[in-house]
Amino acid sequence: MNNLELEAILNAELKPDQIKDYSPNGLQVEGREQVQKVITGVTACQDLIDAAIEQNADAILVHHGYFWRGEPQQIRGMKYQRIKALIENGINLYGYHLPLDIHPTMGNNAQLAKRLGIELIGGLEPGNPVSIPVYGKLSTPMTLAQFEHQVAAVLGRAPLVIDVGHTRRIEMVGLCTGGAQDFIDLAASQNMDAYLSGEVSERTTFSAREQGVHYIAAGHHATERYGVKALGEWLAEQYGLTVDFIDIDNPV
Repeated sequence: MNNLELEAILNAELKPDQIKDYSPNGLQVEGREQVQKVITGVTACQDLIDAAIEQNADAILVHHGYFWRGEPQQIRGMKYQRIKALIENGINLYGYHLPLDIHPTMGNNAQLAKRLGIELIGGLEPGNPVSIPVYGKLSTPMTLAQFEHQVAAVLGRAPLVIDVGHTRRIEMVGLCTGGAQDFIDLAASQNMDAYLSGEVSERTTFSAREQGVHYIAAGHHATERYGVKALGEWLAEQYGLTVDFIDIDNPV
């Protein structure tokens, strides 16, 4: 497949033009024209690039790519080494950030919700058809301890949990993967029993306690593994590409 054709296919499915983002979505670093072997992963770190080189990949597809708003524009140091390796080995780099978070079936939110037994209902942002945080209903209401255990079992790591003291079973859950802890106030305004994201800030504790919403920080990387994996599997099934997902360990 032509590398620009692959970008067009991804853009048609993920619709990056429908949401404002903090980095460019699509083909970020151009490599060889023909693409058959694709490596997917969460972040375009050096370890993932090295793995792609070892497997003679034509492209890398990630959730966290390059050229973030506010980052230094100079291509030097770590950024230089990464881009140099891509260019020297003819590897295309495709990155999709928020469009991959919010895709209704392959997105990070949708994929994590499915694994946690949360039936998604809609977006937490009222009137926004491309709401980043979402909410849903647990198929089986459970105690906070039970939900914590389920999150740990699915993600393979123990989450940080802010228990706000109420003992009613958790049923309505707000959710946004990655670094979306500040949506907890929106979750509280929508009467969620709990809110789950990847990261936690000092202020998150008090937002949770004072508004009566349990907060679960399950890891930025851990909560965002499944969207790009699902997208790669879709490419393999629909377009016959050879796709491998590589999970580079990240405890954060």
